[in-house]
Parts: sequence; C-alpha cells; structure tokens
Amino acid sequence: MFNSLGNILKLTTFGESHGLGIGGVIDGFPAGVEVDLDAVQKELDRRKPGQSKIVTQRKEPDTVEFFSGIFEGKTTGTSIGFVIKNTNQKSKDYNHNTNVYRPSHADFTYDKKYGIRDYRGGGRSSARETANWVVAGALAKQLIASINIDINAFTSSVGDIFMEKPYQDLDFSKTESNIVRCPDAESAEKMITRIQQIKKEGDTIGGTITCVAQNIPVGLGEPIFNKLHAALGQAMLSINAVKGFEFGSGFCGAKMKGSEHNDIFKADGTTESNLSGGVQGGISNGMDVYFRVAFKPVATIMQNQQTINSEGELTEIHGKGRHDPCVVPRAVPIVEALTALVLADFYLLNRTRKI
Repeated sequence: MFNSLGNILKLTTFGESHGLGIGGVIDGFPAGVEVDLDAVQKELDRRKPGQSKIVTQRKEPDTVEFFSGIFEGKTTGTSIGFVIKNTNQKSKDYNHNTNVYRPSHADFTYDKKYGIRDYRGGGRSSARETANWVVAGALAKQLIASINIDINAFTSSVGDIFMEKPYQDLDFSKTESNIVRCPDAESAEKMITRIQQIKKEGDTIGGTITCVAQNIPVGLGEPIFNKLHAALGQAMLSINAVKGFEFGSGFCGAKMKGSEHNDIFKADGTTESNLSGGVQGGISNGMDVYFRVAFKPVATIMQNQQTINSEGELTEIHGKGRHDPCVVPRAVPIVEALTALVLADFYLLNRTRKI
C-alpha cells in the first residue's frame, strides 16, 4: 500500500535495491507531449551512484527502459511503464546483519511491522527507489516546461558550512560545475573538503538543499487539505534521510512581527517581498516558490556501534558496503524531480476546473 504519489498525475513504483530492478507506472500524463529521452537519462545520470569521489562507489548505469505510453517520441495518454535494472548489487556486503538492526536504519521498524525484512541494502527502504522518482520527474519537467516553469535545486549547506548568498544572487547554471552541486564556487570548495575529511574518518555528514521554482502561475493548490506547500512538504519528507522542510521564511518567520513579515502588494499584483514563499492560503500567488530541505547524516558509518539483534540482545555492528559520506549532492535532482511532479499534478488539477 501507499506506493503512489499524485492526484491527476500519479506515479506508482516498485522494486528493491538488491532485486532484479526497480520501476514504475505513471498514470494521467497528457497525450501528445514530445518526450526527450536523452533529457530523462541525463537527469538519472545526475542521481546515479559512482559519479564522483564524494559519493558511493556502487556502479550502476541506471539506464531506463520505457515499456508503454510513449510512441514515435510522444506520450499517448495511456500508462507510462518503465524499468531500471539493477546490475551492480553486492548482497554479500550485508551478510553480517541478517539478524542485526543497523542504528537509525529502517531494519527494526520494518521487521516489527511486517515480521520479515530484506536485509540486503534495506530492500524497499533503500534510496535506490528514488531513481524511479527522477524518471517521472524528468517527464514532469518536460510537461510543465510548456508553461515556462523552471525548477532549480542546489546544495546550500554541508554540516556547519553554509552558502550564505540569497538565491536571487546565484547563477543556477553553475550548480553542475562542481561535484557538490553548490552554485557558489567558494562555498563548494569548503563543502567538498569537509565531505572528504568526514569520509576518511569513516563517518557521514548531513546538509540542506534549497529549491526554487520560478514562473509559477497563480492558482495552483487547494484551500484546505491539499495546499501546494503541504503537498511539496509531503513529497520532500518522503525522501530517504530527510528530517526537515522549511518553506518561505520558515522558522525565521516565527521571530518576526506581522509588519515585518507581510508581503506588500504592488500595482501589478506582485509583492515587494516574498516571505510567503510564493504561496498564500495554500494557493500559488505567482511569485517564486522556494523552500529548504534538511538531510540527516547517512546512517551507515564505517565505525563500531552498539545495537541489538532480532532476539533483543545487545551486540556490536560495523558498517560495510558502499555508501555516501554525504547524500546531499546526489539528492539535488531528486528534490527537483519531486517538485516537478507536484507542480505538474497541480497544473493538471487546475485545468480540470476551466472550460
């Protein structure tokens, strides 16, 4: 249950990290949309493992195969089915924890909920699942490009190293110019050095990703239980390792007075400031939609830790396998993909109300 995301545009996924493959079915995608398959693969390449010295060295080509819903380069309006085969599993790396629960992983909760768990890389709880989201998000990006929506995410902090510039001062074209995906070169260098240091220590570190969606039409979102920012929050908090979601002014807004926080209207309907983050009353107001997502450190560390086994006995575990010392750089395309899926879904939902 609950393997689907979306209302009109719905993604349903399947697969485990050490199974034969992962994949999904996209329903509700409009017919006649031209599909750039190279662009879809490019998004997957941004997420795939083994792409730099600061990420996991698992080597997966992450090549997507489409089985349905696309014909002669255009969507047909029927279900879009796709698969990404797993080719570089090393399940033996997990033989040491067949009955041992890794601290801060889903091992304990999955076992208690289902009475069985796939200990090979975490099975369904693995971040390998996010490749499915990137495929669907890449298609969603192409759909909303028709109304000029532009989405850019970037690494805004690693540990206690913050990129302090406001997003308005950044050149998003520079995000892919470095392996940590921070558009500010000076901050990027510090972040990379910090991740390399942490990796040598056999440890991991967290960070944040900021996402900005621009050229958003007025009217996306529902007034009560399907607010635009609530849907974005649900999507972001579904990402593995995410522990926080801050929208617009976020927690800083809690320190302000109303006279400081209110976004004053101009004659053209835009606002002088945008502390609302582009959403008011759950509905987009035409300003930039922006938010920040917090990622915890990866739970698997190459150090000894106390834990328990399935019999409730205290024991010790030492991390093995190939893991990211910091998940943030590879999560940038995932944040963009889920943002695109939510915005595309709300765009299609909005179209059902207009003649």
